[in-house]
Amino acid sequence: MAARFVTIDYDTPLMLPPDLRDWVPARHLAHFILDVVEEVNLRQVRINERGTGSEQYPPRMLLALLLYCYATGIFGSRRIEQATWDSVPVRMICGDTHPDHDTICTFRRENKALLAETFVRVLELAQALKFLQVGQITVAVDGTKVLANASKHAAVSYEHAGKTIEQLEIEVKELLAKAEQSDSTPLEEGLTIPQEVQRRQERKAKLAAARAQIEARAQARAVAEMAEYQDKLAKRAAQKDRGEKPRGPEPKEPSPQPKPSDQYNFTDPESRIMKAGNGQHFEQSYNAQAAVEVDSRLIVGERVSQAPNDKQELVPSVAAIGKPVESVAEVLTDSGFYSEAAVQGVEQTLTGQPTGTIVYAPLEKKEHHRTVSDLEEKQDPIAPGPGASTSEVMKHRLKTAAGRAKYKLRQQTVEPVFGIIKSVMGFRQFLLRGLTKVELEWQLVCLAYNLKRLHRMATGLKAAGQG
Repeated sequence: MAARFVTIDYDTPLMLPPDLRDWVPARHLAHFILDVVEEVNLRQVRINERGTGSEQYPPRMLLALLLYCYATGIFGSRRIEQATWDSVPVRMICGDTHPDHDTICTFRRENKALLAETFVRVLELAQALKFLQVGQITVAVDGTKVLANASKHAAVSYEHAGKTIEQLEIEVKELLAKAEQSDSTPLEEGLTIPQEVQRRQERKAKLAAARAQIEARAQARAVAEMAEYQDKLAKRAAQKDRGEKPRGPEPKEPSPQPKPSDQYNFTDPESRIMKAGNGQHFEQSYNAQAAVEVDSRLIVGERVSQAPNDKQELVPSVAAIGKPVESVAEVLTDSGFYSEAAVQGVEQTLTGQPTGTIVYAPLEKKEHHRTVSDLEEKQDPIAPGPGASTSEVMKHRLKTAAGRAKYKLRQQTVEPVFGIIKSVMGFRQFLLRGLTKVELEWQLVCLAYNLKRLHRMATGLKAAGQG
């Protein structure tokens, strides 16, 4: 019997369904995003109230377009514009219209408040569907380095900028002296002394501005670190008054002078050189932070930092947790976030009263490999006394069976989320520049991830109910 094949006809005109929603399957992510966007209050949206010029695209459609494209790994405005022609789900979301890349980019850039409100609305939806608790949740906090839209080769260090300025000043003097000599050797064809002098002066001005920015950052850094320095001095003085010997070296007063290695990037001045990967190389990056609820694996808090490490990031990252979450019971984080000041900042109010939140953070980095002794059953250690330090309390907390069990949740919660964002969604580099715009883009990425995650959970729930 001869093989049978489906007939593929390229010549007969195709009659598309009258309802655009019939273009894609019923449980498709595009339908889910359209339904969610219908529930978003648009009071924060920015539109042309004057009504002049061409007709505007509906804000709900543009919001749904951005969310779906980011959830499916389409980030650039020109690629999104092309997707309105190439992608059937995108074409359905746009109602078979095709907004240009400038319209898409402008809407994204000017609607940070709308994205923030949508982020909250998605978390409220998760609570309504019983996927997310209202309060007393456990979150895992971590940060990941995301490449800036700038090359590290476009950066200059404070020391190198100073040396280059000195070299440029010497070259300008040589060029001016050469201009006064009637019998001097001419420059190469197409080059003139006034143009070369001007080029060096412009370069010198840019380098001087870069050094000024680095100096301003160093002063701001010293001011920010002064409170921690004074707190350390006060603790050591109190120990001496009690007759105790302070441990560790004497703390150093923060210096307002910039370090020779402090960097300034000409393409994106607000980005920073940071250790990337396994710490063996450096990249021009931002530090993207996320707080993930351990049961639903939804991102409940997000922010972007310029700090190359996480030592000062615990308090602001916990504070960034969204409004629908009424209270946080436990915070799980790695050793990079730990400091006594950070733990106290989360567990206590400014007046010293407990907040009800408990932090689980090791004091030092631990290997994932477990020895035979680690596998053996152990009795919980004796709890430290009332006057124990924060570090002693934390060590005991993580040695208890309950503490070890809770801390295991961190690795299987927040790290997979970053893996999905970078490897599945494909978001490894910011397209926008400047901290404010980068914060907007990271919020958009986290919002798209939450929608993708929520859609998967809702679809699984429906399938289980029908089964």
